Amino acid sequence: MRIAGMGTFLQEQPTALTEYDEPLVRQLIEKVTVYEDRFTVEFKSSVTVNVDR
Repeated sequence: MRIAGMGTFLQEQPTALTEYDEPLVRQLIEKVTVYEDRFTVEFKSSVTVNVDR
């Protein structure tokens, strides 16, 4: 159900984001963890992405 709701939300969004969108960020991201040499983004769908500097 959560993924279906996220899919609907994403379909309603413009395809080209040109500025920060607070509601979109709050809808998609569970948390961001910052480390000394990288950060990790955990999405509400439980997908985790590591970003190196």
